[in-house]
Amino acid sequence: MLRGLYGAAAGMIAQQQRQEMLTNNLANANTPGYKADQASLRAFPNMLISAMDTETHQGASAPTIGELTTGVYLQERMPNFRQGDINETGNSTDIALLQGVMPEGELGRPGALFYTIQAGNEGEVRYSRNGNFTIDGAGFLTTTEGHYLLGTNGQPLEVGDENFTIDENGLLTSSNGDAVGQINIAYAEDPMLLVKEGNGLLRFTEEGELPTAIGNADISFQLQQGFVERSNVDASQTMTEMMNAYRSFEANQRILQAYDQSLEKAVNEVGRIG
Repeated sequence: MLRGLYGAAAGMIAQQQRQEMLTNNLANANTPGYKADQASLRAFPNMLISAMDTETHQGASAPTIGELTTGVYLQERMPNFRQGDINETGNSTDIALLQGVMPEGELGRPGALFYTIQAGNEGEVRYSRNGNFTIDGAGFLTTTEGHYLLGTNGQPLEVGDENFTIDENGLLTSSNGDAVGQINIAYAEDPMLLVKEGNGLLRFTEEGELPTAIGNADISFQLQQGFVERSNVDASQTMTEMMNAYRSFEANQRILQAYDQSLEKAVNEVGRIG
């Protein structure tokens, strides 16, 4: 009976974690460049149950009853790097990154492209798909949190004011016609090696930095000024999945309550001396 308690509790924990993940996705449905998290439920290894009766099966193998499940768990959360819809804003500081057909990596997954961002006081490199940029007091292109957008030379891009222009390859020209530089676009052969750090930033978990996609003949992309990539969260599908997770949580909760009532009767009523 206690094994049933453990299985129901494991199911409740897994559905609670799934609900939290879906809630976070829905909360970021309007965040530019946000990539929805996805995960799958996996079962713990099953146990093979056999009848143990030394009196009737002495010297022979015990008959097999069947398998006993030991619960489920939520496997690691993985972002879905599918391209989001492109929305026109008319703001010169909004830049949408449109990636073409990407080559597949060794694991059969297509690669992904990202902006290169300088984050933190020590200049750590992070990556992002959020093209909602702004200009700081010194005239540099930054994220809304104040992190510098980096060029192909690894330095922040100083555009001066909002009257700059950008071509489809990321070449920037200031309002007075001077060439500013080129936005660096990083290429991740396996996007699953990137983990979310908040504020739209992703960290590469391996040594070094992601290689640039600039000049790579196998990679095609286009930058569009005045547009921004929307979140790839499907709000209606997410709501449906949240309802399913809630119902599954309730079902496991009822099972847990039934086991609790049975244990209560076993303790308080079975074997009572009248």
